[in-house]
Amino acid sequence: MRGILAAVGALAVFGLGPATAVVHAQPPRTPPARVRGTIDTFHGHSLTVKTHDGRIVSIALQPNFTVQTLVRKRLTDIHNGDFIASTSVRGKDGNLHAIEVHIFLPAQHGVVPEGQFPWDLRPNSLMTNAVVEGTAAVKGGRVLTVTYKGQTADIEVDRGTPIVAYAAGEPGMLKHGRAVFVFAARQADGSLTARSVTVESNSVKPPM
Repeated sequence: MRGILAAVGALAVFGLGPATAVVHAQPPRTPPARVRGTIDTFHGHSLTVKTHDGRIVSIALQPNFTVQTLVRKRLTDIHNGDFIASTSVRGKDGNLHAIEVHIFLPAQHGVVPEGQFPWDLRPNSLMTNAVVEGTAAVKGGRVLTVTYKGQTADIEVDRGTPIVAYAAGEPGMLKHGRAVFVFAARQADGSLTARSVTVESNSVKPPM
């Protein structure tokens, strides 16, 4: 899946090193780039991505860059106390409806800031980083009651909504044609750098 996201570091869990940049944080002064697409080439620390609109974007990966993948989960895998991120849109009923949900690793809570801010996966979408305080059954799914920064929100999650959790990856997974999500920092000259890449694995593509 701002304001705008900032890179997040300092995580050493399951091989996700201290420079791991999991998306979803507070907005920096210079807007970063959210790069979605498939890998065109990868050599050393140079990654090129073919975006969904057909552009080729070059990204310089930092020397200590990390790779992460995603594992498919179910709605029943979300429990009270979990720290999650969800992209959602407001439906005609006025409620927030999830487009996708990430379950963060426990160590990421406190590293990834809580909050709710605009997102660009769909028009008028929001990203919410929050702790699950309760769940309730509704027709076709469940409502997650989440809290962030002293505020509460209800997010409806249908049974068919993509739900994923993070897992460690390795550079060897960065192969041509695999789907990726890269949260990149934009330099003064317009070039992009990144500390982490989230890549498709076992047919689980980054839904954010």
